[in-house]
Amino acid sequence: MSEPVHYAQTTIKHPRIEGVKIKPLRQIPDERGWLMEILRVDEADLFTKFGQVYISATYPGVVKAWHYHKAQVDNFVCIAGMVKLVLVDTRDDSSTKGAINEFFVGTQNPQLVQVPNLVYHGWKCISPEMSMVVNVPNEPYHYTEPDEFRIEPHGTLPYDWTRQDG
Repeated sequence: MSEPVHYAQTTIKHPRIEGVKIKPLRQIPDERGWLMEILRVDEADLFTKFGQVYISATYPGVVKAWHYHKAQVDNFVCIAGMVKLVLVDTRDDSSTKGAINEFFVGTQNPQLVQVPNLVYHGWKCISPEMSMVVNVPNEPYHYTEPDEFRIEPHGTLPYDWTRQDG
């Protein structure tokens, strides 16, 4: 296994997973507060189509993982607290098969992470307060036939959710 490379609060234990895109976000402040754009229809490199928007709240220390989608592409932004978002590429035809990427996203590092379909993903709330993650997927959730394939968060993929002190 190659040594981790650190990029702006991101740990890449392998090369960046094929198809993963990052967009740094910036707050636009004024005397009333601030505004932060997440995803725009005119961002041809990121936006494909609109599916829905939802928020997922996660309590401190909780892991929400693992799952992937056959068709859906996710666009995650943590708008409150901090999460460690982890991606694992198990795609047989991928040039980055076996790669694991960690992204530390939230109020201390605002960015959008686009997760391609067929890539396992999940996160852990690493802040002392609850985190809130907004997702803008390109497909709506289908209640009768969900495009969501889940496995257990511990012991199923080569990743340990334990905090790494040192």
